[in-house]
Amino acid sequence: MEPVSAVVHLDSPFINFRDFDFGERSHGYRWVNVKRFQLSSEALDDRDALAALIAHPQFRDTYDGAGVQDWPRHGQWWLDRPDTYETVDAATAVDTIHFWANQHGAVPESLASRLRQEIYTPICKATSRYLLGQLPEDAFHDYGPIHIDYHELVLIDRPAATLTLLVSADD
Repeated sequence: MEPVSAVVHLDSPFINFRDFDFGERSHGYRWVNVKRFQLSSEALDDRDALAALIAHPQFRDTYDGAGVQDWPRHGQWWLDRPDTYETVDAATAVDTIHFWANQHGAVPESLASRLRQEIYTPICKATSRYLLGQLPEDAFHDYGPIHIDYHELVLIDRPAATLTLLVSADD
C-alpha cells in the first residue's frame, strides 16, 4: 500500500496575459501558473508542507511548455538544491506579483479582476506565505534560465487545508 501524500494536487489554472486585450500595448508574453493542492493532516508544520510540495511530481515543471516531467528540475533550477523560501507578509507577496504584472503599464481590467480573484485574494487569505529567494548560480539547470522575470510564491491556507504554488514569469 502506498503512503498517503501530505499534499494532493487539485488543479492548475493558467493565466496567460496574451488572452487579454492590451490595446496598443504588448502583453509582454507574461503568465501565471497556479498549482493548487489539498493539505493532509500529515503536514504538521509549514516546512513539512514545503518539503511535501517539493517532493510532489507536479513540482517537476520547468514552465517551458513541456509540462510536468519525470526529471530533477523545477522552474529554472535543479531539484537537489536547497530551497530558499522566505516568509513574507501578504502585502509583500501582493506587491511582488502586482509590480511584476504592471511593470509595463496597468493591465486590462478583465485581467486585473482575474488576478484579484485567483492570485491576490488567496494571498491575503493564506495563513502563511513563502517567496522563493535567490538561489546560487550553480542551481540553474542545464538549460535554465529561460525566463526573463520569474517569481515563485507558496501559499498555505490552514483553514482551507490548501497549499498553492504560484509561478509568474515572462518568456
